[in-house]
Amino acid sequence: MTSSLRSVSILLLSTFIMMLAVGLQGMLIPLRGAAEGWNRTEIAWIGTFYALAFTAGCVATPALVRRVGHIRVFAAFQALLGTSLLLHAMIPDPLAWCAFRAIGGFALSGAYMIIESWLNERVDNENRGAIFAGYMISSMAGVGAGQFILPLGEVGTSTLFMVAAVLYSMAMLPIAFTTAPSPQPLARAALDLKALYFKTPAALVGSFVAGIIFGNWTYFGPLYGQSVGLSSTGIAGMMTAAMVGGTIFQVPFGRLSDRIDRRYVMALAGFIGVAVSVAMIAIKPEQPAAIIGGVFALGSVLFTIYALNVAHASDKAGPGEFLQVSGGLLIAYGIGTMIGPQVGGRLMDASGPSGFFMAMALLYAIYGLHALWRSSRVPAVENDKRTDFKVLPASTVQTPETAVLDGRSDDL
Repeated sequence: MTSSLRSVSILLLSTFIMMLAVGLQGMLIPLRGAAEGWNRTEIAWIGTFYALAFTAGCVATPALVRRVGHIRVFAAFQALLGTSLLLHAMIPDPLAWCAFRAIGGFALSGAYMIIESWLNERVDNENRGAIFAGYMISSMAGVGAGQFILPLGEVGTSTLFMVAAVLYSMAMLPIAFTTAPSPQPLARAALDLKALYFKTPAALVGSFVAGIIFGNWTYFGPLYGQSVGLSSTGIAGMMTAAMVGGTIFQVPFGRLSDRIDRRYVMALAGFIGVAVSVAMIAIKPEQPAAIIGGVFALGSVLFTIYALNVAHASDKAGPGEFLQVSGGLLIAYGIGTMIGPQVGGRLMDASGPSGFFMAMALLYAIYGLHALWRSSRVPAVENDKRTDFKVLPASTVQTPETAVLDGRSDDL
């Protein structure tokens, strides 16, 4: 395992540095928007433009790479990421920030894909698990550590934007100086959502709803923490607690779903999300430990539901179809992330901090009920025809290259 990770250490270093910036900017942008006095609907539109561009980047990046090569595109994307953050600091206007976040979202999805495609070049059946685990750890550790950079500066100044921009520039250096040959062309996201719906409606609709949930969490999780009185360190701890919960609980949920109808487990995860959200509305915790504990419980199903969707879809995929199926789920998930901020923003404007968990409860109910309904319509896939559940990173939106690195495409 050590030798496998050593062979991709430069790539994992770039990943870690880049994810430091991702973790920092993910908290900084909504909190700075609130500090500027913008309402949550305006902040929601900033999140929607980011998600729209991120999804578009997954579709467009393969063509850009074929045209000018991996290293040049990666360098351009890192420059765009840094530039977009500096523009945020220079022009604090919600409409301008929609454009700046769109630039960042497009570039970030492409940067993910390029790093993942390089990792895929180094993968074989013997080291796949080690490399995928190393990628997950570097990604989640980077995001978690990046979130704790926020308390070191003032949200209302330009300094933290500059720090994130510097980190994006630094992430470019290991890749720019690598002597490794460029990898094969990038995987493309499939767009035949109609065919995918008829193949696995529970996974497709579930991915769409999971995207809405994640979009709401990404932009309004930090604002919820701020509105209930958490310090910057407390907000960082809260966001990290959700990631930790999402990583730990994927394992028991996944193992259970390997033994019974996955849609029952999807429904269970949805109903747990409802229960936790309703409890947070009813209790209205004020102590930081209680808030972080509640969010940790929510995290147990926050990231797990998308991994369950992918596992259920892989059970239905025929030989050679996993990349197409996972690409379609990615598009559905991306569309959902565009809608998520709109749901949470409006409910928080109308109901205050409780609106965040009202949105979560509603969305988890839809997710769980749909999975349960689908389980009554179509028999479960037989146990001997299922693929094994695999844990997915609990920190980022997936890209088509993540599916290649996942390895299930080799099994189907």
